[in-house]
Amino acid sequence: MCIVAIAWQLFDELPLILLSNRDEFLQRPTEPLHQWTDKPIFAGRDEQSGGTWLGIHQEIQPYHHQNGRWVAVLNFRDGAQASDNERSRGELVTDFLTSHLSPMAFAHQINLLDYGGFNLIIGDTQQAVIVNNRGHAPTPLYAGLHVFSNGQPEDSWFKTERLRSRLRQEVLPLISENSAFEYWQDAAFAALSDTTKAPIDKLPKTGLDIAIEQALSSIYIEPIALSNIETTMPTYGTRTQSILTVSYDSKSINLSEKYHLQLNSREYQHTQHE
Repeated sequence: MCIVAIAWQLFDELPLILLSNRDEFLQRPTEPLHQWTDKPIFAGRDEQSGGTWLGIHQEIQPYHHQNGRWVAVLNFRDGAQASDNERSRGELVTDFLTSHLSPMAFAHQINLLDYGGFNLIIGDTQQAVIVNNRGHAPTPLYAGLHVFSNGQPEDSWFKTERLRSRLRQEVLPLISENSAFEYWQDAAFAALSDTTKAPIDKLPKTGLDIAIEQALSSIYIEPIALSNIETTMPTYGTRTQSILTVSYDSKSINLSEKYHLQLNSREYQHTQHE
């Protein structure tokens, strides 16, 4: 259960500004943001499946070459049971970053039935496309602010509308004043760290118990016991917070991450790459 916000082609200097929270089981082994040695990818890595949830293309040699390709993937929460033969959604990220297809061409060639439910946002400096395997055909993003979570792209969940509002009021005006990352990053991470939960009457109906649904309704999910909300041992929460920006000419690509090592004490490691 993750969330992704994209300011697409709103600013001349930064055609892409992407903010993301990755929510995951705490025991799932994960590597923080780094340059992969086996693929031309700069990203965190899910050690269990080998893929990732958000990344950019970057080659190690000769000079950390970047081509402006980026991807984010979210799971789709609809109560459908996972199949044992489903491919990892993280492979969609690595497959696009290592391909030469345009975002739209790549989206059209995905074998949708191979994966569990997903929302996939793929792009470069020229085009951004969203597609899922729950009936949403590949669609280019229009210039504007887009916020996606684990439902249909057009769904208005409490957490998506709250993040949209905070970005419009607190973050985008700062970027308009000064697009330098250092000027607005604190406000952006503050918006991603909002723990306000939805009122009962604003919860989506996804088949989950109401108490668990409410615990998952905030932008930032504090550590919880996902299977039983009344237990004291947390099993799930926001693991990683990321901000990705791409300049118009692709010469400046910044991916900054807060990787939560010990969620109970809110300790984290902050890695930034330019």
